[in-house]
Amino acid sequence: MDNYPPSVNELVDAHSNSGIPRPLLVEEARIAIDEGKWERLDERVDALRKLALQEVINATGVLLHTNLGRASWPTTFSGNPVNLELDLNSGSRGSRQGYLGHLFANLCKTEAAMVVNNCSSAVLLILSALAHEKGVAISRGEMVEIGGGFRVPDVLELSGAYLVEVGTTNKTRREDYERSINAHRDVSMIMKIHQSNYKIVGFTESAEIRELADLNVPLVADIGSGLLDENCFWLESGPPNWLIGEPGARQTLAEGADIVTFSSDKLLGGPQAGIIAGKADLIEKCLDHPFARAVRPGSLVLSSLQELCHKYLNRQWTEIPFWKMALTTKDELQDRAEHFDIGEPVALNSVPGGGTLPGVEIPSYGIQIDHDISRELRDGTEDNLPIIARVEDRKTLLDLRTIHPSLDDQVMTSLKQIL
Repeated sequence: MDNYPPSVNELVDAHSNSGIPRPLLVEEARIAIDEGKWERLDERVDALRKLALQEVINATGVLLHTNLGRASWPTTFSGNPVNLELDLNSGSRGSRQGYLGHLFANLCKTEAAMVVNNCSSAVLLILSALAHEKGVAISRGEMVEIGGGFRVPDVLELSGAYLVEVGTTNKTRREDYERSINAHRDVSMIMKIHQSNYKIVGFTESAEIRELADLNVPLVADIGSGLLDENCFWLESGPPNWLIGEPGARQTLAEGADIVTFSSDKLLGGPQAGIIAGKADLIEKCLDHPFARAVRPGSLVLSSLQELCHKYLNRQWTEIPFWKMALTTKDELQDRAEHFDIGEPVALNSVPGGGTLPGVEIPSYGIQIDHDISRELRDGTEDNLPIIARVEDRKTLLDLRTIHPSLDDQVMTSLKQIL
């Protein structure tokens, strides 16, 4: 009799407090019984629970960790209806792009702006709306692949535009673009792609935005990382040293770009979305294209971005988690580390991450554990969030720059429970 499994209902009832919906528990219980491994149902349920979206503590020191959703930005919503596409002035149908587009246009000091669901969508929409069945001139040194297999030539093909390769991998000059435009009469766009997640160093040269602004075709600059202004107008102290050399949307447009595109979940510090900003007539063509509906974000993202824009315009940078985290001093972090009564305080280096600022490190401080407990930290408990740490030379490192100070006690508790 001991070899007979319990009923499905018994197994499901035993895991009713797991947080997994009953139909999924029934499915897992039946699979476990069929495989003769019902005694290990706990493991199956725990593995399923860990697949669900949930809050975690980022102790990696990667400020914009792609696997953890990049920028940390709170989403607050009451659940009441919103005037997503209702004009409260007239009572008639409005545009979900209107007010938010105005906010981003103001932030970028340009004529118009719009929002799509990510920066890849922004590039696809622009190419489809402005260069369908036309040539797009791109430097051979900028035909990149980013995370997830997104390749610029593939997106060009999908949009219906075709690629006109310019220059060489390491050197591209203004005359290379000019020659390509003259040789291909239907080149309708120049696209500049910022090296946000890679570097080509050594014997190199590239044409600047200001050198290409008078070539009589739209100039689109994908600046990727999402820095609004190289001067960081929202910071009293000005830009931190590790941002030097990163192009800002304002400066790129002022130098002659007709359109800029960038992600909102990187240096902007908001939820995932793609921003298109620039000349009003070009933005209007993008808004009118059928793809615009396919890549538009919903009310949760739009309301979240609206709040973020207000923080920037009101210069409330301390209320933007990314900037608060990035500008915490090493001394503050060291002081926090020395208040931990477990582990060893140690100097570390944080990195921006998220495909931004390759090679940049930001001095930081954290806690070192002399062996690998990363798996135990990820497991979490009912009372403590999972903690995502990094491991180097079999030692576990918890970088306090990416941990909110309010979570220090929880991190200490988790460490004590494990050790």
